[in-house]
Amino acid sequence: MIDIEQIKVQKIDLFWKQHISYLVDDGIITDPEDIEYFKSDEYRSVIKEHMLREKDKHHLVYFYNEGKRIGAASYCTYKSEDGKCFILDFWIFKDFRNKNLGHLCFKKLEEITIQDGTKYFEIN
Repeated sequence: MIDIEQIKVQKIDLFWKQHISYLVDDGIITDPEDIEYFKSDEYRSVIKEHMLREKDKHHLVYFYNEGKRIGAASYCTYKSEDGKCFILDFWIFKDFRNKNLGHLCFKKLEEITIQDGTKYFEIN
C-alpha cells in the first residue's frame, strides 16, 4: 500500500538533496549552469513561495511503501484555472525501481489530487 507525506516548507532540506541527485544522476540535467540553477536559492525560493501561496499551492511529497520512503514528487494543481495538475518532478528512488511501484505511486497521487480538484495531468 502506498502512502503519501506532504513535505512542509520547514522540512525541505532533505528533499533538495535528493532532488538534485535525481536530476543529475538520472541525466535529466547535465549542463553545469543548469545544475547550479537547480541548487540555487533563486530556484528553491520560488518553489518555497509557491508552497506558501493561498491559490494554486505547490506541493512536495514523499511516497512510502510499507513504511519505507521510496520516491518523491513535486506538483501544483491549478484550481483557479482549468484544474490542470502540473507534475514538475516525479521519481522513484533507485533501489525501488522496476518493481511496479512507480505506477502505484502515480495512482495514489492521482487519487489525492483528483479529490483536491485535479481534472487532468501534465508532466514536465
